[in-house]
Amino acid sequence: MSTNILVKWSLIVFALVFLAYVAWVVEFEYSLGTNQPMGGNSIVIATYNDVNERHERVLSLRKVNGNDYIAANHWPRAWYHQALDNPNVEVKMAGSEEFEAFLAVPLEGEEDALLREEYALSFRSRAQMGFPPRYFLRLDPR
Repeated sequence: MSTNILVKWSLIVFALVFLAYVAWVVEFEYSLGTNQPMGGNSIVIATYNDVNERHERVLSLRKVNGNDYIAANHWPRAWYHQALDNPNVEVKMAGSEEFEAFLAVPLEGEEDALLREEYALSFRSRAQMGFPPRYFLRLDPR
């Protein structure tokens, strides 16, 4: 077999594996977004886009040193950008029937490093999400 044909087949195999990986990530994210699973640490956050439309999303709440945190762990993250643009968010905590007002504060420095260490994701989790960048927000009551 000539080197040229071997290179072409290698590229085809690589492309197929890559496409299968992308399909796996898309299916996982779609399933997660559609099902919106609720667990013991789940909250519902309400954010507002640039035309003041309300959007609700289920997220996992993390508690560290008495503070409440949420993380943008996935590629679908419109809620995160909306919270950055308008940090006045509403949150329905687990077990509550009512939304409460919070200020979403982006993390930096030591606080960000602490959360990244405390809630590190496994390689498998990061791979299944497509290796998105990860950002944290602190929820301060208003």
